Amino acid sequence: MRRVLSMLLFCGTAWAAQPETWRIVGDIQFAPYSYQNAAGAKPQGLDVEIVQAVMAEAKIPYQLHLYPWERVKQMLGNGDVDMAFQFAGTAERRAQYELAGPIRTGSTIFMVLKQNSLQNWNTLADLAPLTIGQVHGYAYESTFDKAPLKRDASATNPEQLLLMLLAGRIDLIVGDRGQLLYYARQLRSLPHVRILPKPLVEMPRFVAFAKGDSRAAQFNAALARLQQNGKLQTIYNHWQQ
Repeated sequence: MRRVLSMLLFCGTAWAAQPETWRIVGDIQFAPYSYQNAAGAKPQGLDVEIVQAVMAEAKIPYQLHLYPWERVKQMLGNGDVDMAFQFAGTAERRAQYELAGPIRTGSTIFMVLKQNSLQNWNTLADLAPLTIGQVHGYAYESTFDKAPLKRDASATNPEQLLLMLLAGRIDLIVGDRGQLLYYARQLRSLPHVRILPKPLVEMPRFVAFAKGDSRAAQFNAALARLQQNGKLQTIYNHWQQ
């Protein structure tokens, strides 16, 4: 009887020692950082590979799925998932979530049609006469997000935003440089658009947990080890080719 009890105690301890599976979600239409080529396809992209590498380094089991951005935020807010990515490092996002990272930094820029007379901008007031297209629910930069500008936020993803620009429905669009160039190549529209020389901001990108979630520290520790051993740079280099 004593042996049976010991075995049960051992099994219970071993089970308790198993790390919980983290439920992770990301934006399904944020190529080349996170996307799926078809329904049921594996998530891919730079940010997906970074998150996967961090979880492997931390030796934590996980399930990773991609959804539309508004659903990603809703799932994290409702506690349906443990972690979500990728969030801009704005003051508003820091107030909402426990941010871990950054996993990378991206340049947020303005894109116009090639024939647009606007060559550059100095202050946001220079953009006041124009209608700026942005993705619904995205945060870009705190001052820009609060500025009294004319906006069209009817696009639900960056590809749709670029299509609106190409159709002449808006004057310029705002977004991540790498992402907008990716979609411009996909749509074969690079000859028809250009990026204004001055970026809006160099924006760090983070993963987010519920406020006060201690798992953010676990993620940061594993991320730091990947930075130190060079594995993170290897992932960056692969996606820059």
